[in-house]
Amino acid sequence: MKQYLLFALLIFISVGIHAQDHRYDPPWNRPPQSKVMFTVPGVDNVPDLYGDINDPQLVIFFGGNQFMCIDELISKFKKAYPQYLRVFAETLPPGILADQIVGGSLTIGNLRITLKPDIYTAERGKINQMKNFFSDTLSYAYNKLTIMVGKGNPKKIMGLTDLGRRDVKVSMPNPQWEGIGKRIEEAYVKAGGKELQTLIMKTKVNDSSTYLTHIHHRETPMRILYQISDAGPVWYSEAYYQKMINHPIEMVEIPDNENINAIYMAGLLKASPHPKAAKDFMSFLNSTTAKEVYKKYGFNVP
Repeated sequence: MKQYLLFALLIFISVGIHAQDHRYDPPWNRPPQSKVMFTVPGVDNVPDLYGDINDPQLVIFFGGNQFMCIDELISKFKKAYPQYLRVFAETLPPGILADQIVGGSLTIGNLRITLKPDIYTAERGKINQMKNFFSDTLSYAYNKLTIMVGKGNPKKIMGLTDLGRRDVKVSMPNPQWEGIGKRIEEAYVKAGGKELQTLIMKTKVNDSSTYLTHIHHRETPMRILYQISDAGPVWYSEAYYQKMINHPIEMVEIPDNENINAIYMAGLLKASPHPKAAKDFMSFLNSTTAKEVYKKYGFNVP
């Protein structure tokens, strides 16, 4: 997150604007209301921590690309289960959240968080890797890939193979902590063989025309909106959301024979501090109400 804040500040410097003049910066969610509302875009801005961090009754670690669902999802959960007044959620990359679960803490800036999660959500592959941590799991949504580009598609990107062009600056999720990164590499191989994967992930990384993100579900749209990157492969729901909030981006469809499908799963932690609340949230995720929220934001549901 420190790198993310530095990245945001560099954007402001490079494009000659002040933090107060921000155009596209998160948080894009609707903030919880407090007596004092203090957010300075690009400086004091923590978009991936949501809700009540003090004495929460439920703690959920969401794989970050679901951030757009959080407002409605938690609001409707509280309506269905009014006994839960205080819910805390993180929407960081799933690999970072997994490290937090194993290590027991996370520091963002000067804030150290030692809350233990009740629920962890990620793509199926990550859940399966950590299956010994969970007492129960649930599949609840699906996604696919698309390519996010700026309004008008200035570089005329037509598909994944165009991301290998020298003149195209790519924003790419880092496979080190982003499950989507590995899935995108699979798509590169489908579209252009190992040669395309190597070109984008090694050659272009080495010459800095591929940028590996630190928190891709916010970095990629920001880099495209501020014209630092030309294109970025993302989950369909992420590009769908940017269009929903009227940011000037477009999507380039990836054909089914080159695309991949993701299955989102939730795991109830064996070490859950709030096991009853966790079970209630798992039931809620499987409800029509929750599925309608995910559908609204561009996900498919079972």
